[in-house]
Amino acid sequence: MNTSWASPEIIDFLQMLKKGSKLYSILTGSCPKCHEESMYVSKNMYDPSETIHMHEHCSHCHTKYKIEPSFFYGAMYVSYAVGTAFAIAAFIISYLIIGSTLSTAFITIIGALVVFMPVIMRLSRNIWINFFFKYDSNAVQRKPEV
Repeated sequence: MNTSWASPEIIDFLQMLKKGSKLYSILTGSCPKCHEESMYVSKNMYDPSETIHMHEHCSHCHTKYKIEPSFFYGAMYVSYAVGTAFAIAAFIISYLIIGSTLSTAFITIIGALVVFMPVIMRLSRNIWINFFFKYDSNAVQRKPEV
């Protein structure tokens, strides 16, 4: 790949988005261990019945996603932080950049949180599960532990 056009900072950023990084797994929703398949049954996160419906395990490396009962309750804390980031971004865009009134900025925040709720839910789960798993390039080659 010819990267003569890119600064070293851009090249470093692009390296973070490659398979094998936590950021890759978080942004794509792929298995945190092998990065070979999506953890979610449906790619459409805006289908209300499928937003957080996940496979039980990865079909490539056999990693079980739900480590213990109620494992993803911890994602609620991550969701709070991600939702706050989305709300701050909506406020900055609406109030500071566009110059709307404070009440309009508040409505924009509510609208952004409602529209991006499925994104926030999946991102939170992806971040949470990546706290507990590390990428293993040899995970697919190993036999599953029974």
